Amino acid sequence: MSDARLVVGPFNRVEGDLEVHLDIRDGAVASARVNAPLYRGFERMLEGRNPHDALTITPRICGICSISQSAAAARALGDAMGLQPAPEGARMAALIHAVENVCDHLTHFYLFFMPDFTRPAYQGQDWHAAVVQRFTAMEGSGARRAVEARASLMHILGLMAGKWPHTLAIQPGGVTRTPTAAERVRIVATLRGFRRFMEAELFGRTLEEFVALPSQDALLDWHAGDAGLFLRAAASLDLVRMGAGAGRYLSFGAYPLPEGFGFARGLWQAGALTEVPLSDIVEDVSHAWMLGAAAHPSRGMTEPDEYMRDPAYSWCKAPRLAGAPVECGALARQVIDGHPLACDLAARGGGVLARVGARLLEIARTQLLMEDLAQTIDPDARFMAKGGVPAHGEGAGLVEAARGALGHWLRVEGGRIASYQIIAPTTWNFSPRDADEVPGPLEAALVGAAVAQGEKTPLSVQHIVRSFDPCMVCTVH
Repeated sequence: MSDARLVVGPFNRVEGDLEVHLDIRDGAVASARVNAPLYRGFERMLEGRNPHDALTITPRICGICSISQSAAAARALGDAMGLQPAPEGARMAALIHAVENVCDHLTHFYLFFMPDFTRPAYQGQDWHAAVVQRFTAMEGSGARRAVEARASLMHILGLMAGKWPHTLAIQPGGVTRTPTAAERVRIVATLRGFRRFMEAELFGRTLEEFVALPSQDALLDWHAGDAGLFLRAAASLDLVRMGAGAGRYLSFGAYPLPEGFGFARGLWQAGALTEVPLSDIVEDVSHAWMLGAAAHPSRGMTEPDEYMRDPAYSWCKAPRLAGAPVECGALARQVIDGHPLACDLAARGGGVLARVGARLLEIARTQLLMEDLAQTIDPDARFMAKGGVPAHGEGAGLVEAARGALGHWLRVEGGRIASYQIIAPTTWNFSPRDADEVPGPLEAALVGAAVAQGEKTPLSVQHIVRSFDPCMVCTVH
């Protein structure tokens, strides 16, 4: 194929608007520019409001990860108040958040990612017929069962969060509702039912067996369940090497509990794990349609450039940590938490197989965490601590959404929100270039992706993009 330029997008089965501009050379992507083409302005909406309004407004950034936004807002407000959640409230908030994250992972695997493998281009593969039967959109038996299982798991949110999305159950001091002993039994029973679905359909064997996998080779030898179908496709299409990452991973720590995080906080690069240098987070705006200078989010601003000047090409800012792009998500969390399978997947390149395999691993591990949390619920404990919002103060709320590191930075002056800045997981992963022309994680991962003659929406590009599970509506505020 001769040199060419290709614009891919809008993407179906992606939350929000996304365009990818590709330079093609010799049948492969030579460079990529990722555009988030929709500006929303949530951060500007919050300015001048009562700080508690953030708990109502920020969950509406997104309809599929609203509890993540709610948890981050509650943590930011609590940090400004100098308030820690009641211990039992923190555990219940973690359980509520974990339910949403698992549901997001399940939706991604069955409804967003796997349907790409039903395409006619793969008809010659020995797994194609089985994938069509399980994952065809609106028809696949596996997809239908996953939607049913997801709905059943969300009964926990009905009990403890009141509604989903856009719950107000998570507050700076804990959660608004104390479960009864009977509700605790219902939660445990609901989790048992979800485990039965996963062991019968998704994994085909016990969760503990999947969690015990020590390496990429062991993962590729897993042939049971819908996970096994994916792994057959991954092996035949060489998804191991497709969309390799740069090997820098960030996690703010998932599910903060009185005894520590459910999944650890850290920065992993060059095979070494360190503390996250939070003061070294900077949002670069050199290639974003935003005004202002590069700044830490606690001092940043969201001022859209109505003239959309060059060399900018996206509404998304470019967050950098200690001057470098970082990848976040399930693979990052599991690597930083030290799971042997995730560490081996990252060491082997951290590509499409690694991201999706780590997401499956996290589904299983999070189920085990949820079961532990549910078993230890104490209906007689206190679930809410009280505190007041200061007239002046600052706070940061750092959590892990399904797609990765989510941060809210809040500044209060005169009892009102003076500044509110958000960096979402897809902002990290789908960022444009920075002032040094260093590409964001997706832009870098797309380099080398194969583009066949005549392909307008290359399959390799779709697999790589979806391996990150983008949520574009969360990306730009």
